[in-house]
Amino acid sequence: MGKTKLKVRLLEHTPNPEKLVAMAARLCYSPAKIDDLAENVAENDQQAFVKKLLDMGHYSAVEHVSFTFGIEGVSRSLLAQITRHRIASFSVKSQRYVGETRELNAQGTFEYIIPETIAGLGPEAVAEFEEQMAQIQKWYDGWVAKLGGGRGAYEDARFVLPNAAETKIVVTMNARELRHFFTLRCCQRAQWEIRRLAEEMLQLAKAVAPVLFTDAGPECLTGPCPEGKLSCGQRTEVRKRYGIN
Repeated sequence: MGKTKLKVRLLEHTPNPEKLVAMAARLCYSPAKIDDLAENVAENDQQAFVKKLLDMGHYSAVEHVSFTFGIEGVSRSLLAQITRHRIASFSVKSQRYVGETRELNAQGTFEYIIPETIAGLGPEAVAEFEEQMAQIQKWYDGWVAKLGGGRGAYEDARFVLPNAAETKIVVTMNARELRHFFTLRCCQRAQWEIRRLAEEMLQLAKAVAPVLFTDAGPECLTGPCPEGKLSCGQRTEVRKRYGIN
């Protein structure tokens, strides 16, 4: 079958991210020359200073650090959500140039994501969903053939592909935007697929820059829930899951 799963890799990141943030921030408050400043920062542990910056809300220095993720096993529906984050760079697998015909997919259909709610209904519901994806594959292949095959046909045959169709993305964000992304997308009220992606990205970012992301996550970790009457009502449970009492 063509169903697939989420996979996230941290492809690249700014080397020594917390040292760079510390150097950029100390420049604002020091008369020292760049070389002297860099040497001083390199010689001392900057964790306490970086934490103080975050507590003060001095985020401009955090923008000097960037992270690039490789993402696969996500839907075109997720793509529509993540590209709303404007301070980011995206490269996306093209449905115009990459065909999704049966012969190009070893599993027999294009890859797709099964929504959690449908999977939760049990095997019969999953089988029905899979049958629908197989039917869409037939429609897609039919239009590719009618439109002459090849890249010229992919461009318009793709109109019958569903939001469930899998895509692959490379995304780069600076650390400030990444923190903002986690605030919105790790929230319990975020759509399940992008929340799962955000949680994976957070763990990868935290592994290489633990201080920069020590308090990253949904907004309820550091303050009241911003959703008001739409709150999930699970603030205590969410904070506990993130290790905050």
